Amino acid sequence: MLKELNKNKIMFLMLLPTLIFFLINSYFPMVGIYYAFTSYDFAGGLFGSPFVGLDNFKFLWQSGMLLKLTTNTVGYNLAFIILGNGLAIICAIMLSEIRGKLFKKITQSVMFLPYFISFVLLSVIAYNMFNYESGFVNTVLKRFEAGPVDIYNTPWIWVFLIIIFYLWKNLGYSMVIYLAAITGISDEYYEAARIDGANIFQRIWYITVPMLKPTFVILLLFSLGSIMKGQFDLFYQLIGNNGVLYNATDIIDTYVYRSLKVTFDIGMATAAGLYQSLFGFILIMTVNYIIRKINEDYALF
Repeated sequence: MLKELNKNKIMFLMLLPTLIFFLINSYFPMVGIYYAFTSYDFAGGLFGSPFVGLDNFKFLWQSGMLLKLTTNTVGYNLAFIILGNGLAIICAIMLSEIRGKLFKKITQSVMFLPYFISFVLLSVIAYNMFNYESGFVNTVLKRFEAGPVDIYNTPWIWVFLIIIFYLWKNLGYSMVIYLAAITGISDEYYEAARIDGANIFQRIWYITVPMLKPTFVILLLFSLGSIMKGQFDLFYQLIGNNGVLYNATDIIDTYVYRSLKVTFDIGMATAAGLYQSLFGFILIMTVNYIIRKINEDYALF
């Protein structure tokens, strides 16, 4: 170790800012995990608060919140991952087959543009579309005498709306990654396929799709690592403090935020956050182990 440090001291010195960053922002704050096992009070502080063991976890489980939050968080993220990657691959392949350079650039820019729209602006767009009194959707329905729909008080609708908004906002970014991978595929494969008489669909299925497999697996592993993290900005900005929609849209991140904002229950919020981290860690280790057994080249480690 000492020989390695002496031999490559300049490289290790360049790594130092990154190590300090993670120590300050990721490792030192892990002391706060202890909050999950306490009933926090300001007089006692971190180590002076009453130790309650697993009572915070027990309350989350018995209240049914833990199961509901886990189901919502994992369910939404699976929809984001499967639909997001699937649509990104389809759009990237379709865009790569466009021959007109100007049209290709315009299409790519238009699809990428929503990624730069803030979640605050996204919530404004959603409100102006689905507002009961003067929203665009209800205004159109009134014109056709179909009657207004109280969308902000209909939980099941938001299951689909949240997924649609997420895909609309992030599709362009994911598509660019797959498009870059397609660009890296040698033209010789396609030329050989054309000579052998393969049509466009056969070239896509037997050349493009298999070549995108490593990129898909890596992005899948990265996504699974944060499957319990959720999309706090998306959910909070669209749903806000609308309690009617909590049952269908509440995820662990929004629950932790409300626990700190409304009741300031630091112990309960930390317990939920710790469960979230452990679940995500176990999931990524398990999936990476399975992928390494199937094909070691595709595994992260």
